[in-house]
Amino acid sequence: MLAATLPWGNGCRRSRRASDEARGTDVDSSQIATVDELLTTTRSVRRRLDLERPVPDEVVVDCLRLALQAPTGGNAQNWRWLVVRDPATRQGLAELYRRAGGLAIIEAAQRVAGSGRVGDRVTASAAHLAGNLEHVPVLVVPCMLGRHPADYNGPGMWDSILPAIWSFQLALRSRGLGSCYTTVHRRREREAAALLGIPYDDVTQVALLPVAWTTGRGFGPAPRRPLEDVMAFDRWDEHLTERVPWH
Repeated sequence: MLAATLPWGNGCRRSRRASDEARGTDVDSSQIATVDELLTTTRSVRRRLDLERPVPDEVVVDCLRLALQAPTGGNAQNWRWLVVRDPATRQGLAELYRRAGGLAIIEAAQRVAGSGRVGDRVTASAAHLAGNLEHVPVLVVPCMLGRHPADYNGPGMWDSILPAIWSFQLALRSRGLGSCYTTVHRRREREAAALLGIPYDDVTQVALLPVAWTTGRGFGPAPRRPLEDVMAFDRWDEHLTERVPWH
């Protein structure tokens, strides 16, 4: 379980003080601290997935049961979740993933190795996952009923399942597991459908989520631009610092 405290950065402390003033008196501050920590330390995990430790079915089931409480457009609940554990199937998915773009990611990482740039470190992390995907104990494929084109961005698609995917990843994090959101395999979605027994004409695969216990020390907040740089009130040019004098 997550610890109840976190060494917050200055921006987080300011936000916490503002929240203290805004919330009602019936809210338990310790619960807020725990939830805040969960929200600020759930990372995309690739390198630190434990490739050796099995993940019990019941842990995945518990997390998915929580995920189903997420909002979904029109309360349609037209999502489906395929949990892949079979080693041969994971191997097949990994090979397909590499053909779909994983090999290109690995080659890109090799070209920029040692640069130290943030973007290049992310590429190296993605390459590590692409090269080891078959060893991840569980691969979860969230799907939506209906055949949606790859470029479809209308209502009822992403808005009806992305909140549930994020809830699933938060639930994993709270239990000591990690994951990340990947879509590389969708470039070969029809082949993946054949491998997984998914009726391609009737079901759209949304993503592929590697799931495993995490290794190493705990996670912390990621570097982010200050909120005042990216938020405005009422109008695009109404800067946050003009309404909330934090400096």
